[in-house]
Amino acid sequence: MQKLHAFIRKIVLAVVDAFYPLFKKFMPLQTFRYAACGGANMLFDIFIFTVSYNYFLHKQIVYIGSFAISPYIFAFLIAFCASFPVGFYLSRYVVWQQTQTKKRIQVFRYFLIVVACIALNYFFLKLFIEEFHWWPTFSKIITSVFVVLFSYITQRNFSFRAVSSNEGNATGNE
Repeated sequence: MQKLHAFIRKIVLAVVDAFYPLFKKFMPLQTFRYAACGGANMLFDIFIFTVSYNYFLHKQIVYIGSFAISPYIFAFLIAFCASFPVGFYLSRYVVWQQTQTKKRIQVFRYFLIVVACIALNYFFLKLFIEEFHWWPTFSKIITSVFVVLFSYITQRNFSFRAVSSNEGNATGNE
């Protein structure tokens, strides 16, 4: 499995880093990698949301037992199930490679941030669509901008921050 991770990381880094010279004056490499990987994952998420909302759900309310779920919230959940693992993988193996935090701690921290991101997604989608009466796809795009900014700051400073010498074992391979 390590060889597969190394191979995928090498390919993704080659593609992402090929574009870095265009942005070198504006941001450090790690920030660019986050923006590129996060941006690609955000586009993937928006694509899955749009396809789910418009073509899979046909903009219809989803009933699960006695619960009714609005189509844009259900589309968000579908998109999230696809983009969460991709986002974690890219964060761990491409963007934040220097971290020495154990994988299980990273996953837990990442999960906490994701829970906050879900809450932010839910709040902003409800606000923009139901209160402001914006189109769902446009609302998803604006919501994604806020959530990505929050996610970057918290991932850099919480999930994937480098451990200090007093945080214990620093294998990073667990």
